[in-house]
Amino acid sequence: MDEEEYTNKYENLRILKSIQEYLKEDNNNHTAVYPIRVPDEFLYQTLKSKGAKSADNLIHQVFKLGLSIWSERLYNTVFGSQQSLEEFIELVKQRTKEEE
Repeated sequence: MDEEEYTNKYENLRILKSIQEYLKEDNNNHTAVYPIRVPDEFLYQTLKSKGAKSADNLIHQVFKLGLSIWSERLYNTVFGSQQSLEEFIELVKQRTKEEE
């Protein structure tokens, strides 16, 4: 594995790890980026029937679902299998020990 491939996989591993941590936590200590684009009628009807807090929660649930699907695709593209991921993690550990 050349250095460019290693760096790419390492960066993607960090992204996947942060997504994993984000999805299992249930607090709001994360960065918010606006605007989020949603269908107007979806937002209007949700606000009208459920209120702003429920609309915000619903949009967040949709975002988390999309993030889960996207991260699964990223995992499959970058690592492909659990074995490949584990082998790469071992390589990272080995390189970290060598650098110390």
